[in-house]
Amino acid sequence: MASIAALGVGSGLDLNGLLKQLESAERQRLQPITLQKRSFEAKISAYGKLEGALSQFQDAVKKLGAAETFGASTSSVTGDSVLAAATNAAPTGSYSVSVGQLARAYSVATNGVADKTAELGVGTISFTLGDGTAHTVDVAAGSTSLEAIRDTINNQQNDVRASLVNDGSGTPNRLVFSSAVSGTDKAISSLTYGGDLAANLSSDAATEITAQNAALSVNGINVTSQTNQVAGAIEGVTLSLTKAGDSTVTVNRDQEAISGAVTEFVEAYNNIQKTIGDLSSFNSETGSAGQLLGDSGLRSVEGRLRTALSNSVPEANLKTLSELGITRQLDGTLVVDEERLTQLSTDQVGDLQAFFAGTGTAEGFASKTATAVGQLLGENGLITTGTEGFKNMLSRLDDRYIREEERIASTIDRYRTQFGQLDSLIASMNSTSSYLTQQFAALDAQLGRK
Repeated sequence: MASIAALGVGSGLDLNGLLKQLESAERQRLQPITLQKRSFEAKISAYGKLEGALSQFQDAVKKLGAAETFGASTSSVTGDSVLAAATNAAPTGSYSVSVGQLARAYSVATNGVADKTAELGVGTISFTLGDGTAHTVDVAAGSTSLEAIRDTINNQQNDVRASLVNDGSGTPNRLVFSSAVSGTDKAISSLTYGGDLAANLSSDAATEITAQNAALSVNGINVTSQTNQVAGAIEGVTLSLTKAGDSTVTVNRDQEAISGAVTEFVEAYNNIQKTIGDLSSFNSETGSAGQLLGDSGLRSVEGRLRTALSNSVPEANLKTLSELGITRQLDGTLVVDEERLTQLSTDQVGDLQAFFAGTGTAEGFASKTATAVGQLLGENGLITTGTEGFKNMLSRLDDRYIREEERIASTIDRYRTQFGQLDSLIASMNSTSSYLTQQFAALDAQLGRK
């Protein structure tokens, strides 16, 4: 008998539909594995959120352990003759600044030329600066117009910049030489022309602007500067001179930066508490639960953080967080007494720094806490080991899923073979039945029964 191409052809039964139902039923064995996989994937994601919150907290703690956080300075200016920018090296205080004159760059123009594109002849232009630096620019054939000379000068050196000015006269085009920076050191002390240029160009003394250095005094001490940016006249402060006149520069500790760092620490810790709360939550009405409800690793993290916050610095005047006005609430979060923090960051910066950053002989709160958080986030810490544990479980579930799929495929193949055999058997039986029916009908006809 010829083989049956599709199930049910021989028997007339819906064996394909039945096989699909059996396969669907078999695949139900995969559902628990899929649910377990999703659970572990959610836990891995949850540990990632926890790691992010801990890293943010660690950064905030390290910031409190940095000396520059408490050395941050801010400057203010009364008057309009200077601007001031203070670094952390600037000592606090008030400084009287009197600007006598601003620094100025040297400038001189050549005599006028009617056509700025006309060739003026080959030659050289030589200039020497106040500090002895000398340059000689060669002007070659084909590049001897004012425009070309300008470009040649600017391409061959950087101490003097050349530009063109049109004064509106009958011979309006002038080549202007300007020192790249202000002050007498970089002023042009001599300017000479060689070759054909000596006859066609000359410096116009009437256009000369002499260089000068800035002159100022700080608390009565005279200061000179080649530029209008004066660094070092006040330690840790850069003055930008704007005009002649008197101003007062005041340097204070940046109280907002200091209190802001403490507030950032508190907010980062509270963010961890919120993250832990979300991950371990349970809603009795809806039955929904956080991804890490009941997770031992999460409880360990929470416990170690509580321990870290209890760190004290016995050697410092301020020994605990509570003495700084930072206290724990019933929900585990921290709250800051803003008035107390303002008073400390204004009047007791040294004590605040000693508590967080430590002293020469004592480890500060920030260092102790950063170590504890670092252990949680480290290679062998709870976050890494917990995450790796979930990943290992996920990998085993993947292997189990593959094995179950193979078993299901094998079972369905066996069903398909058995259904094929059943289809063939029924087809054979139907064929035999049809044959016998025909034979009996023929026999009845011969015997005259019909």
